[in-house]
Amino acid sequence: MQQNADESDKQKGILTPVMSTLLALLSLPLFSSVALAQRPAGPNGGAACAACGGCGFTMIAIPVVLIALNIALLVWVARDAKSRGMDSAVLWMVLVMFTSVIGLIIYIFSRPQGNLVQCASCHNQRLQASAKCPHCGNP
Repeated sequence: MQQNADESDKQKGILTPVMSTLLALLSLPLFSSVALAQRPAGPNGGAACAACGGCGFTMIAIPVVLIALNIALLVWVARDAKSRGMDSAVLWMVLVMFTSVIGLIIYIFSRPQGNLVQCASCHNQRLQASAKCPHCGNP
């Protein structure tokens, strides 16, 4: 149980700087475009165009990043469910696809708990307590 908590702390430690960096990079075009649009130097078509382009870029980049993160969550859930020998990996993917973070939290609390170890036959991850590997079927 302690090892799972340590792994969770590692993931949180890695995820926090990544998310803050991503947020800073996505907000930079928005704030710079707003700053360009606020110049009091008279009618400046270039600043207005830059402001519109910056906002347009941000409005396109945010959904693209959210879709990419959702796809990454789907891949992780599918691999984790298969590694833990769950037959309903596709159903968990559908749940996470439609509910995103809430579905991920539900999945994490309802998945079989235990340590993942490497299978001696196929070298894929499997639960340590499982009788056979869900990938190759060998003990």
